[in-house]
Amino acid sequence: MVSRIARMKTPADPAPQSAPPRGEMAWVDGSLIPRQSLAVPVGDAGFVLGATVTEQLRTFRGRLFMADAHQERLHESLQIVGIDLGRPLAGVFAAAAELAACNHAVGLADDDLGLVIFVTPGDQPSQHRGMRGSPRVVIHTFPLAFRLWADAYEHGVPLRSVSVKQVPDACWPVQAKVRSRLHYFLADREAHAVEPGAKAVVCHLDGRVSETSTANIAIVRDGIILAPPAADALAGVSLRCAESLAQSLAITWNIRSLTEQDLADADEILLTSTPNCILPATRFNGHAIGTGRPGRVYQSLLAAWTSLVGIDIAAQARARAESSGDRA
Repeated sequence: MVSRIARMKTPADPAPQSAPPRGEMAWVDGSLIPRQSLAVPVGDAGFVLGATVTEQLRTFRGRLFMADAHQERLHESLQIVGIDLGRPLAGVFAAAAELAACNHAVGLADDDLGLVIFVTPGDQPSQHRGMRGSPRVVIHTFPLAFRLWADAYEHGVPLRSVSVKQVPDACWPVQAKVRSRLHYFLADREAHAVEPGAKAVVCHLDGRVSETSTANIAIVRDGIILAPPAADALAGVSLRCAESLAQSLAITWNIRSLTEQDLADADEILLTSTPNCILPATRFNGHAIGTGRPGRVYQSLLAAWTSLVGIDIAAQARARAESSGDRA
């Protein structure tokens, strides 16, 4: 049977070139194009203003993980920003699932992909004779950068305090997952200058811990997990998964605002994000967290996550990093 994605209109390439490998495609407003041809016009509001709503997913054995939760979060972000797609969001995620399966088919059997859906308001009127365009919806995939975190499952991640703060709610709510992230870039640059490889802990102006540039933060104290409330950090899909797994393991999960002192005093620090699922932070501001090694709660959650997806998450990352011939 010919797949729905294969039946979509595929624009012709502007110049003759060799055909791309089967499956290496991207999806733009309902049409397929070769992935290497994907581009956003410089006059798009997403480029001009950074006004881009986004969602990142990953696959396990070529299937998108927790797609419904990502769809729910993208819907909320679009509502906050005020972008009306003009098409059912469920159809976009159906196309995403099929694109991921098609592009995964050209990779290695034990490899997996990251998948990004991003939406812009479309053409910026000031650069298009005052005419406003329709929203642009783009889906593309990429090989997961396993080398960046393969060693962290065993050795952990260092964290650092920085002077850069979270964007106040008066600018935009933390629950809007958007591409306007210059503050994260600056925060990580500051952290790296003090300790190469460290991730920045971004806090609100009043001192509440929010998140890192790529992960939600939770801590473990006396066997209990403490995670920030929705007002403090983006509602992480992976954090939600970790909470569900903790409940299945009878590990108490409480919600409350955290401070940097809470991080310093923690027995464990947990970092959750879509590409790597869950990692331990083993140092904060140069000092060991707990024993300075990945802790018992982290190990339990990683094992439960591995069981949930049917893939040894840490072993996959190590194997893919080694096969690439390059470790971070």
